[in-house]
This record gives sequence, C-alpha cells and structure tokens, in this order.
Amino acid sequence: MPDTVDGGDIPKSKRPSDSAFKQQRLPAWQPVLTAGTVLPAFFVIGIAFIPVGVALLYFSNAITEFVYDYTKCLQVGSQNLTCAEVLSAKEAEECTCIVNFTLEKDFVGKVYMYYGLTNYYQNHRRYVKSRDDDQLLGRLSRTPSSDCAPFAYADENQLHPIAPCGAIANSLFSDTFELTSHERGTVPLLRTEIAWPSDRKIKFRNPEGDLREALKDFSRPRDWRKELWELDLDNKDNNGFQNEDLIVWMRTAALPSFRKLHRRIDHEHQKFETGLPKGNYTLKINYSYSVSEFDGTKKIILSTTSLLGGKNPFLGFAYIIVGSVCLLLGVVLLVIHIKCSKNTSGINSVSQRTPYT
Repeated sequence: MPDTVDGGDIPKSKRPSDSAFKQQRLPAWQPVLTAGTVLPAFFVIGIAFIPVGVALLYFSNAITEFVYDYTKCLQVGSQNLTCAEVLSAKEAEECTCIVNFTLEKDFVGKVYMYYGLTNYYQNHRRYVKSRDDDQLLGRLSRTPSSDCAPFAYADENQLHPIAPCGAIANSLFSDTFELTSHERGTVPLLRTEIAWPSDRKIKFRNPEGDLREALKDFSRPRDWRKELWELDLDNKDNNGFQNEDLIVWMRTAALPSFRKLHRRIDHEHQKFETGLPKGNYTLKINYSYSVSEFDGTKKIILSTTSLLGGKNPFLGFAYIIVGSVCLLLGVVLLVIHIKCSKNTSGINSVSQRTPYT
C-alpha cells in the first residue's frame, strides 16, 4: 500500500526537496590543470630545491667523522680469538679488546662519541610497546604494564616485578669505552646532556626518597649485571630512571641501522679545548653486548656537528634529485606544450550547465 500524507489518500512523494544541497547546486571550485599553471610549479620547485640540497650537502660534508667497526675485535692477550666468540661461547660475560687508530686531521669544535648498530630492529611493533611509561615516571607498581611481558617479572610466580620492565630496557646497550691520546693522555668523556632535554625533564623521573629503598621489592632486568641505582655511581643526578644512557636507549630507532649518542668530549679540559687533535689514539672497549645472534655489527663513531646536526648526506641528495627531476620534467613538458599544444581557451568557460554538442 503506498505511503500517504497525514493518513489521507494523496500519495507521499519520494522526490528530494528542492534545496541546493540535495539538488547539487552548491558552489564549488575545481582547478583546471593547464600548461600555464603546471609548468611554473615544476620550475619553481626545481629552482628552490636544488640550492637547498646543495647547502644541506655542504653542511654535511663539512662534518669530520671517524667510524670504526669493532664487532670482531680481538680479545686482549689472544692472537685469534675475538670478543664476539668469547661471548657467544658463554666463556665470560665481558671481554676486553683494544683498538689503535689514527685521526688524519683535527676534529675542530665540539666532538661527540656515538655507538652504531646494524640489523637491529628496534622498530618492531612488540618491541616498541614493551615498556611501562608510568614506571619510567617513578610511579612504581607491583603490577607492571601488560605490554612488558615476558619481561615484567623476574620469576614465574610473579612475585618480583622488574624495574624498568620491558624488552627495550632489558636490551640496554652495555659496552663501555675509554679513549686515550698517545700525545695528550686520557680523553675526558662526559655522560650527561646526551639525551633530549624533553626526555630528561618530562618523560623520566625517579621515585621520591631514596632510590635504593624504593626499589627494594623490585628486580633488575634479566640481562643487566648492574642494579638500576648503580648505572652511574659517580653522579646521583644521572642515576636510576634518569640515567641518560638508559634514556637514550629507550628512544627507539626508526631503522635497523642506527647510531645513538654515547658520550661528549669534555672541552673544558685544557688539552682538548679546541676539539680532538689529529694523531694516534687507543680505544679500550669493555665488550659485553653480543650482536652475533642476529648477525649485527657494532661501530664506534667520533664526529663533529654542524648547524643542522650530525652527518646526513641523504637529505641533501634527496633535495637535489627531486629538484633536478622537477626541472627535467618542466623542460620536457614545455617542449611538448610548444610542439603539440592546442587552443584550450574554451575549457575555462565550461561549467556544469554547459550543454553537450
């Protein structure tokens, strides 16, 4: 039976109301891509991007950098046994190796020490979320976040929660380095101000009161050999959850090959005021972080910085390539437009009500 109006006999119309919205009469604007609008865009992008890329590449190349892969460095006192083999065979938890190298030129300005890892997927979904942010803020609980599993408790009975819990904290990088100049002696290394200020001041906090007392009912992560309050005994303000080595490590890397800031050269020291001079150096490595299980490598990097940060030639090349491609496309399209163009003046007068012919 057809619908009626107010119960009467007049059938209800299904025709939409005569409104601008329902009749599709709302004003609209649609760009018409013509040679006059597209070609200038290509040329502007190309002309702007290439100088920016050259500037980025210049600043990147101005950085002085030394990179050394110490994955297979030899154990001290051994002729053919590497520290990687010592750790893989479970013969010891730590190995010492010594690397001698030469800096061919002066490192002028502030110098930083980084460690680099390859084939290490810190961007894995389960790894990234394996942490307890409340715990890192000093709000300790006997029930850690479920995201920390299976690194939430030290025992199967779940009697001893771990602090800091999770896979990220458990895998904290543990190699340490001592750098010595043959001409000037020990190079002073600072372990503060290596983390982002926002992380140090906002995201990481120690519980109130004595740290050791607050953690008496908690266990350290399974792969740690130090307690949380022992990470930096020389500086109580750089200890516990506010230890900057921990903070740097907890900021996960986006790519499987990455570097993280480890130390700063103390340039207040009289012998290293202007930077790191060229010459012969010895690097003593306390090798305790195994990467052979996932076919990774480890590097030590000494580097200066520029106005744009560390060495990164990729961004400069990316700008130059994009700018060059835009210029090339602009020239090609301009030639095609000149040789094959037709009169398109009538396109601008076309509207929705223009009749078909």
